[in-house]
Amino acid sequence: MGRLDPDFSGETVVVTGGSSGIGRAVALAFGDAGAMVVNADVRAESKDPDASRPTHEAIREAGGEAEYADCDVSDPAEVEALVDHAREYGGVDVMVNNAGVYTKTRFRDVTPEEFDDVYGVNARGAFFGTQYAANDMIARGVDGVVVNTSSDTQGRAAWDHSHYAATKGAIRMITRSAALELAPEGVRVNAVAPGPVATEIRKGWAEEAEEMQPEGETPGLPHRAAEPEELAGAYLYLASEDASYVTGETVWVDGGGHVA
Repeated sequence: MGRLDPDFSGETVVVTGGSSGIGRAVALAFGDAGAMVVNADVRAESKDPDASRPTHEAIREAGGEAEYADCDVSDPAEVEALVDHAREYGGVDVMVNNAGVYTKTRFRDVTPEEFDDVYGVNARGAFFGTQYAANDMIARGVDGVVVNTSSDTQGRAAWDHSHYAATKGAIRMITRSAALELAPEGVRVNAVAPGPVATEIRKGWAEEAEEMQPEGETPGLPHRAAEPEELAGAYLYLASEDASYVTGETVWVDGGGHVA
């Protein structure tokens, strides 16, 4: 199969939660495509077991431009400061609101504190990340792009996911609502909905899926967890001129799980 060759030279891309997992893969892909990448996270060091250096250092070593910015996206003031900081590189052209936290808790056991923690990072982070980035784009008169990380849990119920799924459903509507209101200003807003991904918290998923299948039956969709790198292309596509007529959409990258 052929491969796309995206070019983001001269553009500044901010990726929240870019130190590990999906965010790291997306940041590295934008770096390979020539963008100036700002990895905004609460720690520069990656939690990925195969990552030998922080994301921004890996991009630089490959010949790209990148830096790390400390940012807790649950605090809107820190998100606003992050967007202001990106002005040093010309301002945000592409904002990837990817930072997220996940806890596995039964519905009856979720505490208000746990709910607020998950909602603060996942939903509030995406809402104000979209808002502040869009305001910066509009003030600078550029046609910018926001890509949010949702999840396949936005549209289906799953055990022990109620509080997490609620945040991803919120991201879906943040994306759609913002796309509607920002379209006249030339700002596109889309989302990517990953299925199970083999990050540090999901290793071994394929084996678990096999165990859940009745004896003698083959696994349904998805039949394996994705590698983070398999998701990056969706983000680059949505951020590119090739997707100039795409806004308010959620692209499912879940191995077909939403159709199974």
